[in-house]
Amino acid sequence: MWDSLAFRVLPILISSTLAATLPQLFQKAKDEFRLGSYAAALSTLETLETESARPELQSQRQALLPGLLFYRGASLAALGRQSEARSAFEMFLAYQPNAHLDPALYPKSVIVALQSARESLKRDPRAGEASTLAEAYRAFPRPDAGAGENPGEDWADGPVRHLLSPRERADFARLSSAVERSEFVTTFWKSRDPKPETERNEYREEFEKRVAFADSHFVQDEVRGSLTDRGMAFILLGPPTYNGRKPLQTGDDVADASGLSRFSRSEVRAASQTGGSNADRQARIEQVTGPGSKVLDAAANWIEVWHYLRENLPREIPYPEVVFEFVTKQGYGKNILQRDGKSLSALERARELSHGGAGIGPNPSS
Repeated sequence: MWDSLAFRVLPILISSTLAATLPQLFQKAKDEFRLGSYAAALSTLETLETESARPELQSQRQALLPGLLFYRGASLAALGRQSEARSAFEMFLAYQPNAHLDPALYPKSVIVALQSARESLKRDPRAGEASTLAEAYRAFPRPDAGAGENPGEDWADGPVRHLLSPRERADFARLSSAVERSEFVTTFWKSRDPKPETERNEYREEFEKRVAFADSHFVQDEVRGSLTDRGMAFILLGPPTYNGRKPLQTGDDVADASGLSRFSRSEVRAASQTGGSNADRQARIEQVTGPGSKVLDAAANWIEVWHYLRENLPREIPYPEVVFEFVTKQGYGKNILQRDGKSLSALERARELSHGGAGIGPNPSS
């Protein structure tokens, strides 16, 4: 009996061990790249590619794929294999069409290879079909249905938090058993099924596709893409009509009117206050406002802009256009949503619509 049990348990243990090592392998490859061990990084990525191809690890592979493609392209470029690097970067740009690199962090050959891939996609319309989020989403495969989900206590803290009403969140928090949580989740999705007479739940399918896409495209450091600001907007409203990125200029950042200053506004004010000689005061002001006070690396400071036109908004959102701005700035954060009244109102209305099963975004069946 014990031998039989061991044979049943062993594959589960092996699968769990492999799943746990995928992020570790990816981190190892990144560390090797940063240390200049490009051949070693490429070898680690190849191991990761082989391991992640296992059927039981497809969800983790999907989440790691953009990063895997990027570091494969970067390693190949650093090793002088430009043609192979360009091919890897072309696939990477399908996931991250607006990606830009900090020249201070990457070899020039990597910068050149990425730019070459971008130009190649522009020259070949067929290769550039996924050059925007909307186009990339249309080409994105629909994930397997989530039937049989076994929700844990942290279910409400996952991507579904973008849909939960305060009442639903409170009700779920009071549940104490796995059976109760499973029943809650079943009821939750049934209440949002636009066609309960059919076997499919189109609403849930669309939600899970958006979550998978966000996890593949918007991951930030150790945070799942679906749990970021961009992930929230994408899940609630779907892909924008069009999107782009622009360098962050002085005055653009609503969280810091001084733009790319290395110093806070309170530090600037303090420097101009009286104290010491005029020369000392002038030196303080020069330190916080002069050329050396600005962040010069425009590649690491930008605004990503998403435009939703009327035809891509739910009918119940009463705006001809909604614009979302996500600011990335050294010392401030990455892709932080600028919370103006219109964008917050649109997100909240989309969340309210989801409570009645009206669909997420304008076209849940897309």
